[in-house]
Amino acid sequence: MVDPTTAIDTDREDELKERIANGYILESKADMTPGYLKAIVTQMLVQGDTELMSAPAYYMAAKDAPTISSRIAVSAVIQDELGHANIAYRLLEDLGEDKEQLVFGRQPHEFKNPYGFDQPLENWAEMAVANGLFDRAGIVLLSDVHQNTSYGPLKRALVKVDKEEYFHLRHGESWMRRLSKAGGEVKEMLQRAVDWMFPTGIEWFGLPDELKRHSGQLEYRLKGKTNDELRQTWMDSVVPLCAEVGVEIPAHYNDDTGQYDLEYELPCEFDPEEKRWLFEETITWEQVWERWRGRGPMNERYTEMIQGRGTDLFGGGNGRPR
Repeated sequence: MVDPTTAIDTDREDELKERIANGYILESKADMTPGYLKAIVTQMLVQGDTELMSAPAYYMAAKDAPTISSRIAVSAVIQDELGHANIAYRLLEDLGEDKEQLVFGRQPHEFKNPYGFDQPLENWAEMAVANGLFDRAGIVLLSDVHQNTSYGPLKRALVKVDKEEYFHLRHGESWMRRLSKAGGEVKEMLQRAVDWMFPTGIEWFGLPDELKRHSGQLEYRLKGKTNDELRQTWMDSVVPLCAEVGVEIPAHYNDDTGQYDLEYELPCEFDPEEKRWLFEETITWEQVWERWRGRGPMNERYTEMIQGRGTDLFGGGNGRPR
């Protein structure tokens, strides 16, 4: 892992930032300053961990698939997600990290995936909404990285990832439409899934811009948009989709600002046992950080599935693919 005690040469960091602002693309660790290295490793750890931990979540939900073809489709999604995780970890190896350690050597709380993938996906409606909303969040984030990153190997690797993520998204959107048209109890399940997963997606993009603690991702051009800009980009697609399928969400378009406004104060409390957002109970972002750091109810089980200490996602005795 990156040594947090490495001294930072401010002049050298500023020089690299200026070169990057003028279009410089880095190709290896040798091109990096300690500040850049720390920022890119952190970003790719989040990327790899998010892809990795989506796999056990989707695997469990796939058991509720209504048809053989739909289960096969989710199996393909899972294979893609594991492949995307491998891409991120393989790039991290070039930066001095140990892929084996990253996957099999960390404790559950050390993974850096979003809180949404610490929750159980308990039925097919939640599987569909995860593809439709959570994979949309992934596309928004990674498309921005693909378009703007100053790290050449990552930019090239994301060509494949971006194309496959759109398959996941279309699968989710298609099933959300089908579940809505079914009406009755099925549509109610869809609404319940959106009730907790839409606000989870809002949180996905992190702290609001005025509270953002680190600006390295923008200064080193590891991404192009701020957290709030990315959140709005996500809502640009998600809010119309929810309107199309006839599910209610706590957000609306503001004609005056040309943006989407939330109908609750951010951040607010979440009940993980009920998977329910308590919009009337506002909290601080520091409390959100504590919830994120404490991980969610499935964190340990999903890690066990990946590492082979419990239910084995891969089918091998020690958790490693055979």
